[in-house]
Amino acid sequence: MNQPPEHRESKLARTVLTDPVHILAFGFGTGLAPFAPGTVGSLPGILLFWLTLDLGLYVQLAVAAGLVLSGVWLCGESARRIGVHDHGGIVWDEIAGMYITLLAAPVSAAGWVLAFLLFRLFDIVKPWPIRDLDHRLGGGVGIMLDDLVAALYAAVLLGLYRWLMI
Repeated sequence: MNQPPEHRESKLARTVLTDPVHILAFGFGTGLAPFAPGTVGSLPGILLFWLTLDLGLYVQLAVAAGLVLSGVWLCGESARRIGVHDHGGIVWDEIAGMYITLLAAPVSAAGWVLAFLLFRLFDIVKPWPIRDLDHRLGGGVGIMLDDLVAALYAAVLLGLYRWLMI
């Protein structure tokens, strides 16, 4: 029997908020946003980057690696438990992608806004090979990899921006 959307959403919210795997994969609940969960889910990546800003590049690279490695398992396990590959609410990949994008951004409000816009643009539009990666790879690797490539594209443009601004 089909349930009304409100019931399915509240059931998903209860599931997410009571399971540590889902809490993390859904970006501490940001992935439950009713509109643009990937965009909202990118915000914890900005906060995390800001919190690690003064720790130095090596620590930030370790954090980025930790986000990616843990994300492969977290995203895959969360998707398996809810039975939907790359559910829109799973945003750990956006958190990791946003964090990695910020590694290449100028440390300024304008740089961070540009990083956010570029990362979201590439994650939403999914130019080649992002769309192929998104559709061909399963599990946590597939969920994570398309956002990592979107972050790479954004980082390349941010590097070009920094070079042109010097």
